[in-house]
Amino acid sequence: MHEYILSLVVWVPILAGVLVLATGSDRHASLARWIALAGSLAGLAVAIPLYSDFDTSTSAMQFVEKTPWIPALHVFYHLGVDGISMPLVLLNSFTTVLVVIAGWQVIQDRVAQYMAAFLIMSGLINGAFAALDGILFYVFFEGMLIPLYLIVGVWGGPNRVYAAFKFFLYTLAGSLLMLVSFIYLYFQSGGSFDIQTWHGTPLGMTAQTLMFLAFLLAFGVKVPMWPVHTWLPDAHVEAPTGGSVVLAAITLKVGAYGFLRFILPIVPDASEQLAWLVITLSLIAVAYIGLVALVQSDMKKLIAYSSIAHMGFVTLGFFLFNPLGVEGGLVQMISHGFVSAALFLCIGVMYDRLHSRQIKDYGGLVNKMPVFAAFFMLFAMANAGLPATSGFVGEFMVIMAAAEVNFWYAFVAATTLIFGAAYTLWMYKRVVFGNVANPHVEDMSDLNAREWLLMAVLAICVLGMGLYPKPFTDVMHVSVVDLLAHVAQSKLP
Repeated sequence: MHEYILSLVVWVPILAGVLVLATGSDRHASLARWIALAGSLAGLAVAIPLYSDFDTSTSAMQFVEKTPWIPALHVFYHLGVDGISMPLVLLNSFTTVLVVIAGWQVIQDRVAQYMAAFLIMSGLINGAFAALDGILFYVFFEGMLIPLYLIVGVWGGPNRVYAAFKFFLYTLAGSLLMLVSFIYLYFQSGGSFDIQTWHGTPLGMTAQTLMFLAFLLAFGVKVPMWPVHTWLPDAHVEAPTGGSVVLAAITLKVGAYGFLRFILPIVPDASEQLAWLVITLSLIAVAYIGLVALVQSDMKKLIAYSSIAHMGFVTLGFFLFNPLGVEGGLVQMISHGFVSAALFLCIGVMYDRLHSRQIKDYGGLVNKMPVFAAFFMLFAMANAGLPATSGFVGEFMVIMAAAEVNFWYAFVAATTLIFGAAYTLWMYKRVVFGNVANPHVEDMSDLNAREWLLMAVLAICVLGMGLYPKPFTDVMHVSVVDLLAHVAQSKLP
């Protein structure tokens, strides 16, 4: 079982997606939904042993599989996870179950295709997190764009085609630079696409700098970092609720993961030389994008900009070069997965009832949906970084790490706690409190059982991680320390 566990994690959701597609037309929509739910739960079930059987005392890759794939080019089907990638695989498998349940009643057209797109994308993203071969990673990294492009372009809002094209072109442009870097590394490493071999390949400073910039663009677009972030608000606003959840909770994390798997270990000297660039872009994202979020009138756009600010914390933590910062960035990635998923689901609940995302169309919601208002309050507080919620843990770790490096980094980073509270709570106040301003709000009903289940599960995750983050940090600690040791000792001759 153990030797094929990662293949199961990758292929179970993909095969379930193909099976869902086989149900065909919407006459069998109910069957498609149940197969999708079974497939997503199976995908989560096969991923759980990754955590339960994980050895936290080593930084070596675990559950490794290696089979020749394209022997002429020395390309292998090579999978493995460490303390950095394993939590992200679990987060992805968990989120897939949520989006299948979230789209249960809401999606009425092309149900099988909708559910299949999420399942297939889940398998491809797991593949990207587990791939230890450059070409295999590239195939998974590009492959996951296709289902997401379809989700936004087919089931999205009025401007969905524009948003889907913009998202696709931005990401593809960055990926091509990454492919060129991979080909260069293949020749420099003596004809190997093995990512771990690349970690020890000696490179000159010029080559490192050029590759650093190529990787920065490829993964920076995906995160997304300022100033290549403009595709994200458009994609979020047009995407269906499930699309927004996966986009925020998972696909952005693939970009951040690329920093730790490729940039820091492969071009360590350039990473240290150019850390100021990433730190500057991250701090601009944290402070400036927080102000941009303040003036949004569309709830989805507000949370989309909030995502960019929170992901700025992740990239900032990675380039402080201390364990607290990198672990803080990783904790922030997982926390943001929970919190952003919860907030987009909350907006989806309101949108399903009133078909508006405009803040001004709501008001007094607590009078009609008190249970929903309570859940929404918890997630809003987590987004603002309230202690005892998951949103606080990662941000606090990164701020502490930044203070060790430079007081002003920590000072600017800490402004997010003010801006985050400002835009999140101002939105919450206008939507939930006050008198019922819109007569349509009078007719809104509180959470049904399916929605309540989604909210309760995410509430447990947000509070559990906020109160007891140790299970998360224990898993990643040894891998992070080993990565930073590799960066520190890898000085140019």
